[in-house]
Amino acid sequence: MISLGQASNYRFGQVWRHLFAWGTRRDSEKLRSCLAKKYKVGAENVALYHTGRSALSAALQVVAPDGGARVIIPGLTCIAVVRAVRAASCEPVFVDIKPDNLEYDYDKLEEALDKNSEVCYNGNIILIQNTLGISWHAAKLERIAKKHHAIIVEDLAHSAGRVYADGRAVGTVGAAAAFSFGKGKAIDTISGGALILRGQPALQPTRRPKLSDRLRDRWYPLFGSLSRISGKLGKYFMGALVKIHFVQRSADAELDLSHRLTHWQAKLALRQLGNLPQTPLREFRLVSRRAELLTELKAHGYDFDELWYDTPVSPRRYAAEADFPDTACPTTVQISQQIINLPTWYPENRLAKAHEIIKKYEVKS
Repeated sequence: MISLGQASNYRFGQVWRHLFAWGTRRDSEKLRSCLAKKYKVGAENVALYHTGRSALSAALQVVAPDGGARVIIPGLTCIAVVRAVRAASCEPVFVDIKPDNLEYDYDKLEEALDKNSEVCYNGNIILIQNTLGISWHAAKLERIAKKHHAIIVEDLAHSAGRVYADGRAVGTVGAAAAFSFGKGKAIDTISGGALILRGQPALQPTRRPKLSDRLRDRWYPLFGSLSRISGKLGKYFMGALVKIHFVQRSADAELDLSHRLTHWQAKLALRQLGNLPQTPLREFRLVSRRAELLTELKAHGYDFDELWYDTPVSPRRYAAEADFPDTACPTTVQISQQIINLPTWYPENRLAKAHEIIKKYEVKS
């Protein structure tokens, strides 16, 4: 069965390499140096965190040190982004998106910036999320930001390794950029993140993550592999591990700016940095009768039930916390009711039947 979740991008060798990995301070320093070189800053401008949301919140705290800024984020996002914004004492402002590439609706973006300029005196920040690894139109967003005196921050969770239409690498445009090395991201060490700043040094976190977090990070790829090969029993297996807190759902990771990336995860991230994906993290399609489609796909051996994003702010269990403005973002709401995802790490011939099935349900964007 082809699965979207449970560390399905981990091959056999990667599982064991992850389980037995070890590293030293030198590995973390080398990762910082390599990130600095790749994204054209000094090593002192790079900091490594235990989670991506910590890195993003740190980025916002640097570019809006007094808090109170309004952070424009796309309607389709994750609760981790919302929490990072609020932890930086800023306010999230959701803006509707376009169905063709999940990017901001530019007219709605400018409306939001115009409105916020009248009520927010601490400035506006535009988050470039590059959802699912689809590169957005950075040059156009820069022009909009300049016009409205806004600051750009880039979220590279899905898009590390990608380039914008004008040839610049994703991560080289904003005043700051944040990576997530979490489950299913472009760089995946189960947990982790990095911050890149332009023009000022980054404060380095110094504390190791809690032992329980380090153990969860270490064992998850193996548990995910066992879950995948166990078929239907795998879901019960993972559910039991979640219940006893030996597996942590992605959205529930900590947000703590004092916890650093472990050295062994830095070593694994460095290995992946040299071979970043050149394609989107996941393909997406907009379909009608989604539940019916997913059932048909499952009958043919495809488990695509784990969706990014089946609600404007995922996961659904945090919908109330997100306080998403449905009426202000109708296109986002519609997309969340129609979207399905396909993995990009399988050969095309293994997904040929899935494409054939999906085509019957696909709607034009």
